[in-house]
Amino acid sequence: MSLLFWGLTIGTVGKIILGLTVVMVHWRIVKEHRIDRKVLNEMRRERNLALLGILFMVLGYTLEVLFYGFTPWSSGAFQLIEIIQ
Repeated sequence: MSLLFWGLTIGTVGKIILGLTVVMVHWRIVKEHRIDRKVLNEMRRERNLALLGILFMVLGYTLEVLFYGFTPWSSGAFQLIEIIQ
């Protein structure tokens, strides 16, 4: 594996850990109910957007790995598209 692969992997894992930390903080505050309903609703919305962001990070990482050919078949996403069709 090349340095590019490891760079993409470590960067994505770091972003996901950061995103999960934000989600955990929001979850704890929402569970405590020490703030008013309007703020709780806003935090739930932010939590959902953070989860969507994490999903996009994983999808982006998958597409980059396929594009650069860091797959068991080592020929990239273009061959994968041909296999699917």
